[in-house]
Order: sequence, then structure tokens, then C-alpha cells
Amino acid sequence: MHMKKINFIMPIVLSVFSSIFAQETLKSTEEEYYDFLSLTGAAERPTLNYRTLSDSEWQVTDEKHLWKDNNLGTKRTLYESDSTETNWFTAGIDRSVKLKLYDPEWFNSYNTKAPYGQNDGALWQGKGYNTSLTAGARLEAFGFEATFKPQVSWSQNREFKLVDNSAYYTNKYAYTWGYGNNIGVDAPQRFGDSSFWTFDWGDTELRYSWKKLTAGFGTQAIWLGPAFLNPMLHSNNAATYPKFDVGLRKTEIYIPHIDWNIGYVEGRIWTGYLTESKYFDNDSSNDHNLIHGFTFSYAPSFLPGFTVGLNRTCLVKSSKENLKYVIPVGNNTHIGEQGAGEDQKFSFTADYLFPSVGFEIYGEIGTDDYAPGGGFKGYQRYLTHTMTYTVGAKKSITISEEKKIYSELVFEWNNTEMSQNYQLVGGYSFGFHYQITQGYTNRGQWLGSGIGYGGNSQHLEYRIYYPKGSTFLCIGRNNPDNNYIYAKAINSNTNETEIKYSHAFKANYYFGATTTYFITKSLSATAGAAFDLIINPLYNIRNEDKETVGNDQINNWHFELALKYRL
Repeated sequence: MHMKKINFIMPIVLSVFSSIFAQETLKSTEEEYYDFLSLTGAAERPTLNYRTLSDSEWQVTDEKHLWKDNNLGTKRTLYESDSTETNWFTAGIDRSVKLKLYDPEWFNSYNTKAPYGQNDGALWQGKGYNTSLTAGARLEAFGFEATFKPQVSWSQNREFKLVDNSAYYTNKYAYTWGYGNNIGVDAPQRFGDSSFWTFDWGDTELRYSWKKLTAGFGTQAIWLGPAFLNPMLHSNNAATYPKFDVGLRKTEIYIPHIDWNIGYVEGRIWTGYLTESKYFDNDSSNDHNLIHGFTFSYAPSFLPGFTVGLNRTCLVKSSKENLKYVIPVGNNTHIGEQGAGEDQKFSFTADYLFPSVGFEIYGEIGTDDYAPGGGFKGYQRYLTHTMTYTVGAKKSITISEEKKIYSELVFEWNNTEMSQNYQLVGGYSFGFHYQITQGYTNRGQWLGSGIGYGGNSQHLEYRIYYPKGSTFLCIGRNNPDNNYIYAKAINSNTNETEIKYSHAFKANYYFGATTTYFITKSLSATAGAAFDLIINPLYNIRNEDKETVGNDQINNWHFELALKYRL
């Protein structure tokens, strides 16, 4: 096999052909821009339901797209084969070597009164100053992919008032509540009493792919489903964890002999290793859990733009024996002989994209545990048992074709409150579990929905794109955990409950703006500010005279500044 001569002089190497493909970090400026282009068919989405950095390789189909004069980062071909001879194996790999440098990005934020921020990896955006730095590189060679992209962060973590959790935890920094026999969750209100550094491997990974078959080991964050802000089961909200995965990337399927295109499929299965934070308990024997995941999606050819998906995750105790539960089996629904335990969750997703009119609608329904009585009859009795959901829509809007100003309207509604049949059973949260005592978290942050579980949120965002950057305006509200209050009503006196808890809900109301501007072709700055009004932050209750203690509020301001230089 003949190869083109390799040139080791870096300035020359980096000037070689740049690919039209763009492989981007989850929720980065570039990925969200490409997703906006996909609304009108100017870019092709690389995945159906399962996104990581390695899978998020966007193809821009419009060479005259809005940001074409800005450097969005490129994948460079260092050398490639000039031979046309292939066999069944070599035909399935890209016979070249490519390099992508992940641009250094320095993020900074400041919260005046309380923590604020999500979908930011291992960074904890507590009260005070927070900062993170990430950069890296990716090398692809004959089917092998090596990515190195860690994150280093620092949080000032200034003091603020905490909810009294002494009835549930020995650590005052732990979560606000639990229920039953010491059932809680490893989602600290505050990460200790001092500032701290965090090193996270981030989107680091080793992978091998042949055609669309792929297998890899690393720590890349996963985004499951079509949600824009709060996916049900997995996001990049928490620190990453080591995992192994194998599966099939988005692949077009043809029926043999008749050459009938039935559409696209995508599937992945993985297992990972989760870690407890320092602010949950003092039992070192339970510091780790395993997370097993499975996802399958289908986009039928007869409904262009439509995709359905099934996601499943399962948390079990960390042991070699429990690796077998990566495949759903009956025994992982109870403790069993190996002490597996389980926290098994499913979600069903649907997404419909109409590029001809620049519109998209999507939804996700999640479920946990089994309906009363189990099986099909159980769901006949109570269909919405543990049911959660996210629904949303996106619409592109042209402001001025002449001045090249376009916009996008995004709305998302998320609900994870406990189903009402738990008033007959006991307290419950989608993020808690009595066998997996750390709940649905890794290193103290939620694995899925960034605002947590047990509440609801409504988020509206208007995004304006122009040749030199973008401006985002947002407004929204959420209840982070209404289940904390609902659990108080179980087996309680109705009149007493009404007096104490009817005004005790905690809520966040926020609005803000963020602008990204390309100072030069390669250097961009992002600046933003948001006001977060936190009503009744400590879940205070009313007294017998119906004096509303819960009218307390916090006026929190969030400021952020990021610099990014594209190499």
C-alpha cells in the first residue's frame, strides 16, 4: 500500500487541507450554531439520540453559511493513502491521519448570593468566583481515535445559608432531604467550607471504529435524547467518569437484494464507574457504583426528519459480578444474591424536524421502578407511575437576509415531580433510590437534568445570529424539588399540613443575556449576565398564626466571561 510522504514540519502540516466536517464539544458555541443550521437543512445532524464529542461530527452542507468567515476550528489531514486498492477490511476505515486541536477556552463566572449554573462538566459554580480551563487534541489514524481534552476548574465556594438537613444526614453540606430508612442522594448543597480545585479528564478517550461499528474507553460526557437544557437521563452536567462503550453510529440501512432504504438506526451500550463526593457519608465501602446504559434510535425513511428512541440506564453496586447487569435481566430489579441493588430508569424520546419551515418539536418521557402490581397490569392500573417528561420546540426566524441576521426561538418544559400515587406509599424522587444510596449522581452532581429531580422548569430562549457572533436572551422559572414539600403531606393532618406547607415551595425566577463576539477570525469573547430571584430558598414554613416565614428571598446575580482562541 503506497502512502503519501509525511511532512513533520508543523507549520506546513497545519496548512494542509481542512475538512468540511466539524467535531464539536457538547453544548459548545460551535455545536449549538451547527444545531441552529440543521433547523433549515444547512447542516446534517451526526447523531440520532446519543451524543458525545467523538460522535458529534457535523457536516455543513451550505458553504455560504452565516459564520463561514470565522474560524470555527478545523480537522486537518496530515497524510493519506493514495492507493485505490482496498479489501473488505480496509474499505471500512479511513486510510488517513487527521488532527484536530481543541481550542483553549477559559471560562469565568461570579455568583453574588447563591450557586447558579449547569451543564458545565466537573465545574461547581458556587457562590463567588468560579473558573475553568479546557484544551486538547484529537488524532485519528486508520480507524483509531485518540482524544485528550481534560478540564481544570476552581471554585471559591463562599458561604451561604443551607437548609437544615440534620434529620437525614450527618454532613451539614449534604442534600436537603431524604425519606424512609436513610434514603437520600449525593447532591451537596455546598461542597465543603473552602475553595477547591478540580481536575477532570473531561472528553478524553481511546476508540476504534470500523465503518459504523465503534468501541471505546474513556471519559467523554454523554448527552441522551433531544432535550435542549434538561435531558432526563444523561447530560454533561456532572464530572465525567471512566466508561467502556460499544455500538453502532448513525447508519443508513438498506434491505439486501431489493436495495430498499428503511432509514437510519443508531445504538450504543456502555458501562461506567461512578464515584461518591466527600459530602455524603463516612462509609468508604460504598463510594462507587456502576452505571450501565443502553440506547437505540430509529429514523424511518418514510418520515424524513422524524426520530424515535429508547434509553435505559441501570445503577448497581460496584463489583465484578455486577458487570453482568449491563444487559437487562430480571435479577437486577432487586438486591439479589450478589447484592447488586438497582436503580433502573427508562426514557422514550421522539423528535420531528421540519427543515423546510425551520421548525422542530421534541419530547422525552421517563419512568423509574415498576407500576403497582408490576407488569402490564400494573401500568393499566396506574399509567403515570413515576412518569417524568420533557417537551420542547425550536423555530428559526429570519430577521434580515440582506444584513444576514437570523434568529431561533427555543422553549422547553420539564417535569420530574413524583406521581400522586406516592401519597399512598411514601416519599419519592426520580433521583433517589433506597438501594443506590448516592442516587442518580456522580461526584456530587446530577447525571441528567441539571436542575435536579422532583420539580419542574419552563425555559424560553431567543437566539440571534449574525456574521460576527450571536446574542441569547432567556427567561424562565423552576421549582428545583417540590417533592421535598409533597413528602411532608404523607400521613399528615390536612389542616396542619395546609398551614405549614402550602407556601413553603422553593422557586427560581431568572432572566439574562449572553453575547458571543468574534474579536478576530479566531478569537471570540463571550460575556453574559443573569438575575436569579430565589423565593423561599430554605423551604421555610408558616407558623400557627399563618405568618408566612417563607417570603424570604435571595436576589442573586450571575456574571460570566469566556475567552476562546481557535487554533
